[in-house]
Amino acid sequence: MLGASLNKAFYYFKSRWQSCWNYSLWALLIFPLSPLLGAVTVVVVSLITLVKQYRKISRRPLNWGFALLSLLLVISAGFADDKTAAFLGLFNLLPFFLVFAAHSTLIQTFAQLRQMAWILVIGSIPVVIIGLGQLFLGWSLKFEILWIVLAWTIRPGGNPPGRIASLFLHANTFAAYLAIVFILGLGLWLEQWRLGIRYRRLGTGKNSVPSSQSPVPFLFLTVAMITNFIALVFTSSRNGWTIAIFACLAYALYQGWRILVGSVAAIVSSVVLAAFAPSPVAQFFRQYVPAFFWARLNDDMYPDRPVALMRKTQWEFAWSLAQEHPWTGWGLRSFSKLYKAQMQIPLGHPHNFFLMLSAETGFPSTFLFCSLLAWILITGVQLLRKSKYINTEDRLIFFSYLLAFVAWVLFNTVDVTLFDIRLNALSWLILAALCGVVHRYNREDRFASHPN
Repeated sequence: MLGASLNKAFYYFKSRWQSCWNYSLWALLIFPLSPLLGAVTVVVVSLITLVKQYRKISRRPLNWGFALLSLLLVISAGFADDKTAAFLGLFNLLPFFLVFAAHSTLIQTFAQLRQMAWILVIGSIPVVIIGLGQLFLGWSLKFEILWIVLAWTIRPGGNPPGRIASLFLHANTFAAYLAIVFILGLGLWLEQWRLGIRYRRLGTGKNSVPSSQSPVPFLFLTVAMITNFIALVFTSSRNGWTIAIFACLAYALYQGWRILVGSVAAIVSSVVLAAFAPSPVAQFFRQYVPAFFWARLNDDMYPDRPVALMRKTQWEFAWSLAQEHPWTGWGLRSFSKLYKAQMQIPLGHPHNFFLMLSAETGFPSTFLFCSLLAWILITGVQLLRKSKYINTEDRLIFFSYLLAFVAWVLFNTVDVTLFDIRLNALSWLILAALCGVVHRYNREDRFASHPN
């Protein structure tokens, strides 16, 4: 009887373990609409994975690095002037280190990368529709269920006014989300496009076979990418625009489409010249480039912005704070209070994650964090270039995740996505996906080289 009960328990937990990834996918699907339910699901999946895979997780050197970083952050909080705020700030980082460690074990295959990308694209559709309705139809809503279980706030006309924000608190935050979804969705679109070409070739040869590929996925991705791009344009986020253009150029270079690279470069050059060239040259290009783009780039759209709200001013202040307390920083969540005391203007962050981390936690913590990110990027690029075990069709989806990771880093050099739980969780899941696949295929490389 006891043996039978133990066997039932074993198979029960085994099935639960296998379903953990499905729960993570559901969490990603509902995250944009209900951040709390999404976060709770991701945390529960992470805890189950940590318990089941503790030995495997504890053996990975990268996780040792994040454990050391956690210790440094706790020490920094202990030296902060406002210890309560600093220790509360740890919740924006430490739980996500655990999410990263767990999901880098849970995610192992390229099929999972595709599933995750598809879920993100599908989940973005209702958010984009809400945002377009907000901007063009004046939709507004204040809806809550059980406080924050489901809390939707839609401001008519966007936030700031005239800039689409949808269910996100700010247009820049929405732009960061759209940029990541756009990159991963574009990777899926290119995959479907390649599959379509392959099936057409199979169907026209001498030994042709009937094509069984449905056009529905390609058509869906085409519509999704167009609507996501339109929404990204109307966020009026210069960071989002830059990253979208960067992604298109990167994909074009990866595909070897030189004509497209030249066309995109010409369009971008025209917009930049319209915004920043000397007056006679700028006036010529402004005849063809809409003011919506060049006036946003050079800030002519907002000419009376206070100096304290300029990114350059914020960055200089954050750097001066870091130099004053280089070892432990001023404590997490301290920047806003210090900046308001100096500039008399409330500001949540200095619009640069790495400068903020330096000012609030010190240079050692920031250097270690950047080193861990660099390790992830370098090992990912090495796997893409050298591994013999990645099929040609799998390289594109892995490249898409590397591109999304680079986009996240670039966005955080001019903004901070840490304070939105959806973006924070998504960024760590992308890092975990890269690390999980890299670890698996590096292990296969080592096994093939030393089978005994």
